[in-house]
Amino acid sequence: MIISFSDWAFYTSPYSFTLLAGVVGLLIGSFLNVVIYRLPILMQRQWREECIEFLKLPQDKKAGEIFNLALPASHCIHCQLPVLKRHNMPVISYLWLRGRCFHCHEKISARYPTIELLTAFTSMIVAWHFGFGEQALAGLLLTWVLIALSFIDLDHQLLPDILVLPFLWLGLLLSLFGIFADCQASIIGATCGYLILWSVYHAFKLITRKEGMGQGDFKLLAMLGAWLGWQYLSLIILLSSLAGVFIGMTLISLNKQKRETPIPFGPYLAIAGWFALLWGKELNSWYFG
Repeated sequence: MIISFSDWAFYTSPYSFTLLAGVVGLLIGSFLNVVIYRLPILMQRQWREECIEFLKLPQDKKAGEIFNLALPASHCIHCQLPVLKRHNMPVISYLWLRGRCFHCHEKISARYPTIELLTAFTSMIVAWHFGFGEQALAGLLLTWVLIALSFIDLDHQLLPDILVLPFLWLGLLLSLFGIFADCQASIIGATCGYLILWSVYHAFKLITRKEGMGQGDFKLLAMLGAWLGWQYLSLIILLSSLAGVFIGMTLISLNKQKRETPIPFGPYLAIAGWFALLWGKELNSWYFG
């Protein structure tokens, strides 16, 4: 396939590439809504089937139903009727329908367009920051999976291995090409990222006899260490801790959350990791300098 100069200029122009990333981000955001909602349900169904098989109980009636990320097609959670194709456009359809189902007129959660806009906005920032190239593509993939992991953790206090572990290995693989870190920094980053929170978890449990965080947080920090290298682990831990304290205290002061309510740490690690991806070098230089 021959690419003309005008086509090449479109993709390499920072403005055009950023705009393209925003449009793709809207579409990816729509898919992330599906992943965030359906993946935990798929995991729960798999666990239930494994328990039924182990205990030799009668098969669940839902076992034969087709349910995955593609099927059944998008539908209203209230009336169960399918969403028409013309009503399935990111953000635009929500505004067009004024946030209500076309069939039953029940309210549609504003979180759907919020995630689509968030994905588009962060994608544009990544595209503008790195410019057209392999770093931008890798940065977009990391951004999208961090958004999915954050909202799943907010909903279920769960960081699925099916998302975290493949991206941990992908981060190690990218280090072979030095996309964000070299092999040595990536391997040490993954190892230390896991061991740091593992140590904190067991020390806290030994002292208080309570679990302070989930083991998915260990793997998420290991994943970020594999992508960015060990040099950014201290920055990620610092930023995530500050974000957790600030947002947690804000919610408590506004009576939106009780002190004893567990706070998922995954979203704060994701936010800190994303900032380290874009501005980690400058923040490290400022902090340690």
